[in-house]
Amino acid sequence: MRIAPVALAAAMAVAAGPVAAEDPGTTAAEKPQVYGDTPEELVPYGRFTEPYKTFFLEPNEYRGYGRELAEPKQVDSVRIGFLGPIESTVSVATGGASHEEPLGVMMLHGAELAIEHANARGGYRPRAVPYELVVRNDNGLWGSSGNEIVDLAYNAKVWAILGTIDGANSHIAIRVALKAEVPMMNTGDTDPTFIETRIPWVCRNITDDRQMSYALAEYVYGTLGFKRVAALRANNRYGRISIDEFRDASTRLGHPFLAELNYPLGATDFSPQLERIKALKPDAVITWGDAAESALILSQMRAMGMNQLFIGSDRMATAEFLETVGPDPGPVVAGYPYDPTSTDPAHTAFVKAFADRFGGPPDAYAAHAYDGMAQLIDAIEKAGLNRALIRDELMSVKAWHGVTGEKTYDAVCSNRSPALLALIENGGWVFRHLDEVHGDS
Repeated sequence: MRIAPVALAAAMAVAAGPVAAEDPGTTAAEKPQVYGDTPEELVPYGRFTEPYKTFFLEPNEYRGYGRELAEPKQVDSVRIGFLGPIESTVSVATGGASHEEPLGVMMLHGAELAIEHANARGGYRPRAVPYELVVRNDNGLWGSSGNEIVDLAYNAKVWAILGTIDGANSHIAIRVALKAEVPMMNTGDTDPTFIETRIPWVCRNITDDRQMSYALAEYVYGTLGFKRVAALRANNRYGRISIDEFRDASTRLGHPFLAELNYPLGATDFSPQLERIKALKPDAVITWGDAAESALILSQMRAMGMNQLFIGSDRMATAEFLETVGPDPGPVVAGYPYDPTSTDPAHTAFVKAFADRFGGPPDAYAAHAYDGMAQLIDAIEKAGLNRALIRDELMSVKAWHGVTGEKTYDAVCSNRSPALLALIENGGWVFRHLDEVHGDS
């Protein structure tokens, strides 16, 4: 295994890296060709007709120039770019202050730790030169993320880039990466459409909102047997696009939303929307937005006597949310991209190293950034300093065991590991696989 994270001061005995290939006795032709591991009952028009054309079941090929380029003779460091929201600024999404900096800073710390561990092992091992992280802020202004990719690719001359979180900015960034022909690993954008751009330079290692919505839909409609759900989500791309898969799942199961209302980012009073939802007498209310607004929505629901199940996205599963809603907020469930309570040696060693380095526990964005950077470094070590060959190595990985557990990748290099459910029990978050959760939970 090529990647084995080690602590800076002492050995950190963690096995991480590409997972051995599956049993060759199982052929691709024997496997169902369904994009996104979509459950049979949620396949679009699946009960009525076979599609005449399918997408995203074959790898995105790169047939262009670059593989024949020789590695440069002189390098002082191997540069890898980072693009994420780490400094407050004006945001197109809000019309005011940006709001994703806490997530971006954690993502940066995860990437920094992976770079430090790689350098503690000797750096770029074929030539014993250090890795260097080149950091750029994703400031939320329309188009600025593209400018940063240009700067990283042509001025900083990075060999690969990790980032970013905002869906709109990520879409711009990867289109520029396509033109610049630089590999990108995304570890924070859960937008299901991110990977559907068919760009052959892009990979994503975080479980997306498609998988989280599938798990939530099965829990709500299958495990609990609910039928009436209303939605109140953020009026931005994250809220609008990411709730799509849950909405579609609801419709395909015969339970379309009773209503789908929205709110502007930064809102603090949700009583007009909640009064309309209360009148509909739903079994559950789903939101898709940041932790602060989600917590206020739940608190105001409970104050209005609305005791329904409250459903949310992974951004809701935070200590910040618990501080606002209190120790007994009623039934709450969110999707989550991995198990942060895992006792896997790779994960426990990472949590300790992260806390020692940064003074607190990691979150999902830090953990996935660590794994994403480890994958980039592994690809660079195998391919050498050649962007096209690094791309090839990155896209060839079908399974990866890292600090977030085992990741499985589909044909277009998007992680398809099942999502977990995050529930509040005894005043804290607990994380369960779907088959571990029962209707009386």
